[in-house]
Amino acid sequence: MTRRTAAAEPTAEQIAEHKIYRQMGLSDDEYALICRLLGRKPNYTETGVFSVMWSEHCAYKNSKPVLKKFPVSGPRVLVGPGEGAGVVDIGDGMGVCFKIESHNHPSAIEPYQGAATGVGGILRDIFSMGARPVALLNSLRFGTLDSPRARYLFENVVAGIAGYGNCVGIPTVGGEIMFDPSYEGNPLVNVMCVGLIDHRLIQKGRAEGVGNAVFYVGPATGRDGIHGATFASGELTAESESQRPAVQVGDPFMEKLVMEACLELIESGIVVGIQDMGAAGLTCSSSEMASKAGNGMELNLDLVPQREPDMTPYEMMLSESQERMLFVVRPEHEEQAKAIFTKWGVPCVKVGRVTDDGRLKLFHRGELAADIPVAALVDNCPVYRRTPKVPEYYAKNAGVDTARYPEVTDLAGALEKVLASPTVASKEWVYRQYDHTIRTETAVPPGSDAAVVTIRGTRKAVAMTLDGNGRYVYLDPEIGGRIAVAEAARNVVCSGAEPLAVTDNLNFGNPEKPEMFWQLERAAEGIADACRRLGTPVIGGNVSLYNESEAGPIHPTPVIGMVGLVRDVDHITTQPFKREGDVVILLGETKAELGGSEFQFVIHGVTEGRPPQIDLDQEKTLQDALLEAIRSGWIASAHDLSEGGLAVALAECCITGGLGAEVALETDLRPDIALFSESQSRVILSVRPEHAEEVLRHFRAKGVPAAGIGTVKGTNLAVRINGNLAIDVPVERLTRVWKDAIPCRMR
Repeated sequence: MTRRTAAAEPTAEQIAEHKIYRQMGLSDDEYALICRLLGRKPNYTETGVFSVMWSEHCAYKNSKPVLKKFPVSGPRVLVGPGEGAGVVDIGDGMGVCFKIESHNHPSAIEPYQGAATGVGGILRDIFSMGARPVALLNSLRFGTLDSPRARYLFENVVAGIAGYGNCVGIPTVGGEIMFDPSYEGNPLVNVMCVGLIDHRLIQKGRAEGVGNAVFYVGPATGRDGIHGATFASGELTAESESQRPAVQVGDPFMEKLVMEACLELIESGIVVGIQDMGAAGLTCSSSEMASKAGNGMELNLDLVPQREPDMTPYEMMLSESQERMLFVVRPEHEEQAKAIFTKWGVPCVKVGRVTDDGRLKLFHRGELAADIPVAALVDNCPVYRRTPKVPEYYAKNAGVDTARYPEVTDLAGALEKVLASPTVASKEWVYRQYDHTIRTETAVPPGSDAAVVTIRGTRKAVAMTLDGNGRYVYLDPEIGGRIAVAEAARNVVCSGAEPLAVTDNLNFGNPEKPEMFWQLERAAEGIADACRRLGTPVIGGNVSLYNESEAGPIHPTPVIGMVGLVRDVDHITTQPFKREGDVVILLGETKAELGGSEFQFVIHGVTEGRPPQIDLDQEKTLQDALLEAIRSGWIASAHDLSEGGLAVALAECCITGGLGAEVALETDLRPDIALFSESQSRVILSVRPEHAEEVLRHFRAKGVPAAGIGTVKGTNLAVRINGNLAIDVPVERLTRVWKDAIPCRMR
């Protein structure tokens, strides 16, 4: 938005006559509704406040009907959707707090700061709940690396994540990265944070207690980030570059001080309510806190610390300057609160009070600058129930036979090509930039199925992962949604943890287009179905819509953040083969399913057909049986089969373990399909020889297909299919191919 001084601001009549509200993202009908709710035309500040609070990013006006499909409760859920983050119980008076957020649009035009401030924002969501952040994860999507723009975005997003997380002192322990042409014009940058909390310290963003003081915490407000929420609620176009000032600028060193001060404040027990200033800044935090408590709030904007001269109420209320918080305390605790922030060198200013009139009143230079019913801002935004339409491509893909491609006979060469695909290749270039060892609690660093962080003073640990496959969801949104949840849970189980709950980031195109809304609605149905069946409620998340550029929409990409509990650190399991002589066991059934696979994309250059099918009952049976086997001490390694299928999973177990394997398969499938199919509910295990028969009996008794397929042995990965040698490659060569793929492209 163009910066205006108070003198330049249009009048309420001019806003209506010239439809200036449209520039702020409001439709004619929405503006008319605002006028009815106020009983008059809004002034410039009020119009701006409504525009950000009624944006998709804040109001979820297109996605609320979809989000209602999700299961949100369970015996372990302590805090569900609606607060800064969700919390689940992990026993002994402790909880794990986690959430995911997106910074897609900002990262598309200013990748370093867009990604960095995404990290800062999700950290504040966690510590505003009273939890200490212990880990960060990220899910990233870019165009293919032969694109200079994609390389530029990739390098700078990674640098922004690393720069912020490393400086604030929270380890980045895991995540996922995918490259596909659909993300060329609109990258996805999703960031998840996990924290630990005592039940007694759980906070909520409520402005309770009429007369209580409202405090502003953090650095001064500037003009960065104005209308960031609105910017995130529209499609990216050629004009988006001109909105670069909408991207916030972060200061991780200040974030660290704000975090420590807020955690000490919460520990003191004097906080009535606290919330970070994220999307829509001071507007969102003040109105939402008042709404949750059924109260009103008065703010004196003259008291708000300002980084630039002559800031208007409009600018102060809509700014998304970073590292800022709002909290409420009783009058008798004001001095104690200020002393805590003075100790940490963090600005802390009383800027208002809680009222009983249900209105948000803003005062500036002795005048009433805005007077809005809180309910109008938070509760009265129209909710749109869009009409879905099945896209033509979906019907067309139903008739595609993904086994029709010419048979690939050079299977070793195909394996190397798929291993060298940036989506599959080692992400060491990325995570070596992250400090994943700070705090010294990271038990399983980036690179395995899930990251694991131990809990000090206990034998427990928390496993965490992010998963999603936009190609699957594009080909069949409902099946793709189910697979995203199932794979996340499977990764957590492979690490020795019981899946607890989900946070989701729904990255989709423009919901006003019937085909895009159909993708969103169907994917949500799949996610909800899987969460119910696997017992992992959705405790919070984020919706990022309008992810489209002039090149078209992204592949619909719901990203699932899953957290699990490791009951005893002895149960922590990783993917590398551990010892020569161990028996390799394949769990699950392989079918002819190449739709949406990495093999299909890399070798045949297409994404078409239908994705692999998934039986959630079978998935649940597999996961329960696997967790039982891990807790019994039988399993040396476990790795789920995902991108690249069996061939890539075997290669990854060999590469990360530095050991070879001799494998023999008996199958009715074509060899290339048997090796690269991405059939679901499959896991590769290695076990000591003395446990092999017991393990096979265990899984078969539970109804899980299980077969001993080979031995950890030698220095090559050798695979025979129906007696014929299909692959025989030195692990050292596979390692070089896998590790050098991304660095070679990035030089």
